[in-house]
Amino acid sequence: MNEMKANAADVDSLHERLLGEAEASGYHLNPDEESTKWLIGSLVENERRYGYRACPCRLVSGNKQDDLDIICPCDYRDADLTEYDACYCALYVSAVVIEGEKEPHSIPERRPPPEERKSKTGASREGLSGLSLPVWRCKVCGYLCAREKPPAVCPICKAKAERFERFL
Repeated sequence: MNEMKANAADVDSLHERLLGEAEASGYHLNPDEESTKWLIGSLVENERRYGYRACPCRLVSGNKQDDLDIICPCDYRDADLTEYDACYCALYVSAVVIEGEKEPHSIPERRPPPEERKSKTGASREGLSGLSLPVWRCKVCGYLCAREKPPAVCPICKAKAERFERFL
């Protein structure tokens, strides 16, 4: 593996934090500690470089708004875990990987090309009108709330407000 540029103390600190958050939310970090720490080191580097923890296995635009879907944990994590037992970069893995029944392997990219991402305008909910407040959905964990603006931090997965989309 390539030499990591991130400070080992920063990597260890983020590793412990992500491990605790993952386990508390029913997720698992990859048990291969060397790979996991390399990925976390890349997250630390991306945060220093861009100001956010973009997925280390994807091309980052440097524009946070364009990259919201690949800020770790990315919008594609749950679908990848369900279908392939690991997310795209294999930082998060399913219980069968943790139990040693399966090893993570390469999976196809689920992220649409830039043209398709730019053309998406969000979910449409026909037939639902008259709500007094907008409903916001956390794109990381699916948490829903009805309020004027999304919460600053998701109470479930701790994702920041920018990871919410208007649902209704």
